[in-house]
Amino acid sequence: MSGNSIKSSALPSEISAKPLCYRLAPDRQLLEDGCGAADCKNCSVTEHDHEVSGSRDIPPCLLGLQHHTTVGYDGLRRVAMMVTPECGGSFRDQAWEAVSTVRAILRQQGEPMVVTMQTVFVADADDVPSAKQLFEAYYGEEMPLTLFVVQPPCGGVGIAIEAWAISTRTVSVGYHGPHLVTVEHDGIRWIHASAGSLNLGKRSAYDQSAEAFEALGKVLSAVHASFSDVVRVWLYQGCITEDENGVERYRELNRARTDFFENIDFSSNPLATSDHGHAIYPASTGIGTLEHGLITTCLAVQTDRKDVSILSLENPQQTSAFDYPKEYSRKSPKFSRAMAIRIGNHLTTWISGTASIVNAETMHPGDAEKQTEQTLDNIEKLISPENFARQGWSDAGATLADLAKIRVYVKHAEDFEKCRAVCERRLGRIPAIYALADVCRPDLLVEIEGVAFSSLIPRESKPTEKGGETT
Repeated sequence: MSGNSIKSSALPSEISAKPLCYRLAPDRQLLEDGCGAADCKNCSVTEHDHEVSGSRDIPPCLLGLQHHTTVGYDGLRRVAMMVTPECGGSFRDQAWEAVSTVRAILRQQGEPMVVTMQTVFVADADDVPSAKQLFEAYYGEEMPLTLFVVQPPCGGVGIAIEAWAISTRTVSVGYHGPHLVTVEHDGIRWIHASAGSLNLGKRSAYDQSAEAFEALGKVLSAVHASFSDVVRVWLYQGCITEDENGVERYRELNRARTDFFENIDFSSNPLATSDHGHAIYPASTGIGTLEHGLITTCLAVQTDRKDVSILSLENPQQTSAFDYPKEYSRKSPKFSRAMAIRIGNHLTTWISGTASIVNAETMHPGDAEKQTEQTLDNIEKLISPENFARQGWSDAGATLADLAKIRVYVKHAEDFEKCRAVCERRLGRIPAIYALADVCRPDLLVEIEGVAFSSLIPRESKPTEKGGETT
């Protein structure tokens, strides 16, 4: 694979410290420097403020519906964007509007930004070639790692984009072909890798999954990384609950993953905290798509810094997935409920696909609203300071307010509004994409994943333990 690194892709004339439009104000600003701009009053804009680089105006009707979070720490800025077009019209029109909105958000950041990773949700597989052509034309040699997932965005549009961008003033971004992007900052290297999309053909779900994991490992090896460096995995499986020779396809994916992971010692990762009494596996999402294939991607981290470590989290009110009884899968799913990384005095927590499960059983079957509530309860419990303290990190933790973004996978279109109402009531304004997707159990109607950014708790404010309970 050939690659190139950049420091900045934005021309000075395209960088403005003033927001482009009131519709582009961030929903959330996390950690100590969430704004990132030199003049934080620029984050407070009114609906009459449309100025762009002097006298030019961009009417808000030319921009798609967007929500984004800015995250600032250690001299860099990250932006998590969720964009859905509003213009209607052809798929190409909607795609251009979405890309233009991403561009507009980044232009308002006041410093050079590039997109490193994006997931493109499309309603129809036939539109993927058109979308790919558009993105390649726009990004050129700085094409981010891009996944095209056939999960129709809720609300009836043809496309929605989740994109992650990072400032390049202090960061080096390397583009190593269509399936590999690296980000290096302050002695830490982040690796975004994908095995692309594999069509099923005549192969079984097991064979296809085994091939995908092998291929992903080879992509990582191109930049001298391995699966033991991986902290987060995403698996998009076509017809996930469909039977194949009497066995559910997702169960066969789990069997292949288990067989592949048997040869990987995740505890050998020098960053891993392994004294919490349970196995170490990457956080993961396994979700269905309408295309009969398999798409895989992962995030890996490498560093020699001594103030960086990772912790795989389990939820005290849920059976660990890797301990599920055989009634749920011949070989249990090998993933953690979340993976956290501490860097200096801040914490990032990747939350696996989470559903309405207590212990190992589905709760509230047939009720999408109550399942959404239970799912958010599970996430809140999982990332709480009490749960971190229980697993050895007494100065760490997060709340629902620390979530930078979420994805909500909804099984039935008629449940979309009910699920969204619960999320908006519990989470407030937060970048979110709602997509129609089959969840890994027939009785599960909703699945939610996300990522939280929080500061470590000062030593004098650490929770104390009384009577065996953390307070």
